[in-house]
Amino acid sequence: MQIVTAEDGPIARVTLSGKLDIAGAEVIALPLATLAGAKQGLIIDMSGVSFIASLGIRNLVFAARALSRRNGRLVLLNPVKLVAEVLQASGLTDLLPIVHSESEAVATVSRLSQL
Repeated sequence: MQIVTAEDGPIARVTLSGKLDIAGAEVIALPLATLAGAKQGLIIDMSGVSFIASLGIRNLVFAARALSRRNGRLVLLNPVKLVAEVLQASGLTDLLPIVHSESEAVATVSRLSQL
C-alpha cells in the first residue's frame, strides 16, 4: 500500500494505491489518524485500491468519526467496483460517502464541514 497526501488549507487529499489488507491498513493507520485530527475534511482517492479488508475499513471509519466529532467530513473518491461493493455491503456509506468526481468530493467535504 502506498499513501500520498496533499494538503490544501483545511482539506487534505489522500491518494491510496495497492491492497488495503492487514499490511496496507498498518501503513495508512498513523497518517490517516494524524490528518483526521488536524484537518476539517479528507478526500480519499480510492481509485488505486484493488482490495479492502475489514481492518482497512476500520481505519477509514476511525478517521471519519474523528472528523465528524469536529464537524468535519471524509469522502471516498472513485473506488473501483469491487471496493465500492464491499463498502456498500458494510452499510457504512452514510459515514463513508462515495463520490465520483473531484468537484463533487470538494463540495461534499466543504458543505458538510460547514454545518
